[in-house]
Amino acid sequence: MIQNKLIHSIKESIQNNWESPAFTNYQKDSLSFKEVAQHIQWLHILYKEMGIKKGDKIALIGRNLNNWAVTYLATVTYGATIVPILPDFNSGDIHHIINHSEASLLFATENIFNKIDDSKIKKIKGILSLNDFSLLCTSCDKLEKTLKIAHEKASKKILDKNQLEYADPKENEIAVLSYTSGTSGFSKGVMLTYRSLHSNVQIGFDHIDLRPQDKVVSFLPLAHVFGCMFEFLTEFCCGCHVVFLSRVPTPQLITKAFQEVKPRLICLVPLIMEKIYKKRILPALESRRVKLMLKVPILEKKVYKKIRNSLIETFGGQFIEVIIGGAALSKEVEDFLKKIDFPFSIGYGMTECGPLISYSPSGKFRPHSCGHVVDRMQVRIDSKDPLNIVGEIQVKGDNVMTGYYKNTEATAEALTKDGWLKTGDLGVVDQDDVIYIKGRSKNMLLGPSGQNIYPEEIESILNNLPFIQESIITDDKDHKLIALVYPDYEVCDAEGLTKEEIQEAFESDRKILNKNLPAYMNVSRIILFPEEFEKTPKRNIKRFLYTEMYH
Repeated sequence: MIQNKLIHSIKESIQNNWESPAFTNYQKDSLSFKEVAQHIQWLHILYKEMGIKKGDKIALIGRNLNNWAVTYLATVTYGATIVPILPDFNSGDIHHIINHSEASLLFATENIFNKIDDSKIKKIKGILSLNDFSLLCTSCDKLEKTLKIAHEKASKKILDKNQLEYADPKENEIAVLSYTSGTSGFSKGVMLTYRSLHSNVQIGFDHIDLRPQDKVVSFLPLAHVFGCMFEFLTEFCCGCHVVFLSRVPTPQLITKAFQEVKPRLICLVPLIMEKIYKKRILPALESRRVKLMLKVPILEKKVYKKIRNSLIETFGGQFIEVIIGGAALSKEVEDFLKKIDFPFSIGYGMTECGPLISYSPSGKFRPHSCGHVVDRMQVRIDSKDPLNIVGEIQVKGDNVMTGYYKNTEATAEALTKDGWLKTGDLGVVDQDDVIYIKGRSKNMLLGPSGQNIYPEEIESILNNLPFIQESIITDDKDHKLIALVYPDYEVCDAEGLTKEEIQEAFESDRKILNKNLPAYMNVSRIILFPEEFEKTPKRNIKRFLYTEMYH
């Protein structure tokens, strides 16, 4: 009997849903739970033949695909540690994460393989294609022979759903090493245990009404815990059918997929909901005819009902709720969704909690909150009066990481002396343990598809360029990244540069910068500041004074 609750849930779901579809690449091929089990069995044999041991790291990079999910499941059920890498990272970031994590094996899609220089990841034993599990690394001759042996052994081994052989690691062992960033100065490998993953999955079991063969569209990046946990792992353990969007998820593609697949549950980042509101709903509300109708109570109800029905159809018409997470939702959008009685909820979490800290189903969700503190987690507010005085939100419980990989200093900084995780977010909590976020003391921004953007990464590159003394990266009202730059005017004057020439030089730098950054981190424009940014007594820039100026 498997004691590890996550492994037990995975195994039980495979056995109970054996012939049912588990994964589908959107408008392409599908895998049943039985076929997933076959792939897992073959990968386990391959890992054993390669000498991969329990706790070894296996890196995984690619967009949302059937084989991405299969590799993840095979790795955690073998007892190895999976290292998901965001496909938008550039070559340097990918090499750094593979080396820092000490990964033994890499799975990558063939288009991403072109960004990888295997001479810079010398400890890797091999690179396999996520498209068909073929060998990608031409310098890995030994692996080619091992692959043949693994295929031969797998073909002779009978697959019996009642005799699935999975590892039984301890609950506090590391299942996932999740990197919050790419570059060496900022990357932190968050160590998430089997206990953390199962605790998050259990929240889905207990509070989200998912049934076997319910469909879900997976388009949020699987390398991030929000998408991985609530568009894949929880659904798999519930016996659901996950449809993966492997292409870049534009709003048009997402809504097309929703209308075809008709998902039972939808997870969104705020940006997508805000775009739908701005581009589809607001124009209708601002028409002269609708404005007149909204002044008549009976007609107002009809207008809002029509908008609600249209919005529900946009998302496929058969979902129980939309869970919004990853960043703060616009108050205007939230108030409107509440007004039309749209079934939505806003959750709160972070990578370090795998991700959930708080969540309430839509029927119990309180306006402007982030839901109730989830089961097996505790929250406290670092203030004299947590109900009324804003303070830092601090958490502890089963979901919390064990620390940052090979970074004891960052781990110590993230925890209080008595062991609570400092979220860096500011808020209050009421008598019912409902969290209300009042401010983000962290600087993280959210990319168009839910990617984490850490402004300091881009700023550190900018600040090393000629003629730049300091900079701030923020986003504008259209969620495009902008750089606020205070030039080094002494150097500029010494070079005899005019303001126009400085701007031209920065525009050239911007284009070079963007070529070396993932597309979601591209800077749309640079704005010159005539004077130095205001600082705190510790000489930190008072970022909040500037980040709200362009919203």
